[in-house]
Amino acid sequence: MARLKPGALRELKTEELEQKLTLLTEERFRLAFRRATEAIPNPLQLRTIRRDMARIQTILRERKQP
Repeated sequence: MARLKPGALRELKTEELEQKLTLLTEERFRLAFRRATEAIPNPLQLRTIRRDMARIQTILRERKQP
C-alpha cells in the first residue's frame, strides 16, 4: 500500500476517513498475525500502515476540535 498524503486525506469526508482507518486497522492486524506465524515479504509495510493510521487519526482529531 502506498503512503497516504496528508493533503489528499484532508480532502476526504470524515466518513471516508473513518472507513480508511478501519481498513488499515484490519490490515495491520492481519499483517501482524502473519508476521508472528511466518516471514512477511516487506516488514516495513507495518510501519507505513501505522503512520498512515496516525495521519488519519490526527486529521479526525483536528476536525473534532471547536
